[in-house]
Amino acid sequence: YPSEFVFSLFALAITILIVHTVYVLDIRPQAQAILERQREGMLNDPNYIADRSFYVLIKDYEQETCMIMLLWAVSILTYKAVHLRREQRVLETNLVHVPDGVRILPEDTREYARQIEAFEQSNGSSLLPRALLVALGRFAATRNVQDAANASHTVCQTEGDRLDSELSMLRYIAWAIPAIGFIGTVRGIGNALGQAQKAVTGDISGVTSGLGITFNSTLIALLFSIMVMFLLHALQRTQERFVLDAESYLDDRLIRHMYVR
Repeated sequence: YPSEFVFSLFALAITILIVHTVYVLDIRPQAQAILERQREGMLNDPNYIADRSFYVLIKDYEQETCMIMLLWAVSILTYKAVHLRREQRVLETNLVHVPDGVRILPEDTREYARQIEAFEQSNGSSLLPRALLVALGRFAATRNVQDAANASHTVCQTEGDRLDSELSMLRYIAWAIPAIGFIGTVRGIGNALGQAQKAVTGDISGVTSGLGITFNSTLIALLFSIMVMFLLHALQRTQERFVLDAESYLDDRLIRHMYVR
């Protein structure tokens, strides 16, 4: 399996374990204690106004699921950001040592390809060495600079499409979080309607509890969705900039030095 797939599964399992443990040991007991104090205050004082608590806001199962999805998305984003930073550092190296005024002929491509292959073997495969090798190979085969430039740019565009397609899981998470909040909204309204008979007799605690689930789940889901979308767009912009920088590197360091007699 790809390393990213294994990492995402491992990150999901660890996130579920940590978040559920925190909810069971801390958040739900704290929220239950706060609700008991608020209920006693309302019984003792008709003018009692309950303060909003963060524990009560995130205590339900929908908020827990949204928290798991948020942390899972952040872990995947971090993994991709670290990998992208490693790729960007390759752009800071001089893989093709071509002084100004020196031309690369089709007969010289094998010498430059050996240098790039040695770098690729010691540092792993990345976009820039692959694009450089494709450009040199095409230039040696066709003896045409335009063909070499088109081949290298095709590799960069393919890599950009691949990076964009790999964001599909993050887009799914960004869509799933508001959907989970909507499930909490439906569940809360259903609970409130189920307690409507008690509200007729004067006990509105069941209705207010159901409406609390509705508004709390919607609020948390929207906030988490905004956070995931912001991080997703930031990563996507960085990936697009990396592909453009790679194309500029190819033009400045290699393509412009190619020459056919």
